[in-house]
Amino acid sequence: MQTLSVKTVRRTQLVDVTAQVQKVVASSGVSNGICYLYVPHTTAAITINECADPDVARDIEGALDRLVPAAGPYRHSEGNSDSHVKSVLVGASQVIHVEGGKLALGRWQGVFFCEFDGPRERLLQVKVVAC
Repeated sequence: MQTLSVKTVRRTQLVDVTAQVQKVVASSGVSNGICYLYVPHTTAAITINECADPDVARDIEGALDRLVPAAGPYRHSEGNSDSHVKSVLVGASQVIHVEGGKLALGRWQGVFFCEFDGPRERLLQVKVVAC
């Protein structure tokens, strides 16, 4: 397993990490297998979506902020309950097939680290397994 560091600059931010994940896949030596992605944080997540147009990521950020506003009512006293809810909605893990030593993503797809309580420096765990 390899751990990537992801630095964010906004409270809610989707960061395209496709190239970094592909680099881990390439260095693994696995030609055909599975790439497991896991975010070990309760206020961050990982998703796959369109990466060709950066406006898509910004639209997702805005939509999540509107769906789950920062202001409650929430019981959690740290002031980041919205971040926890967004993390649950998006999810902490993804699985991607590896074919020919590359992520088997669709034409427009990319891998996005989702920050919901930033700015911060976060971790993304990547494990590539042959099958």
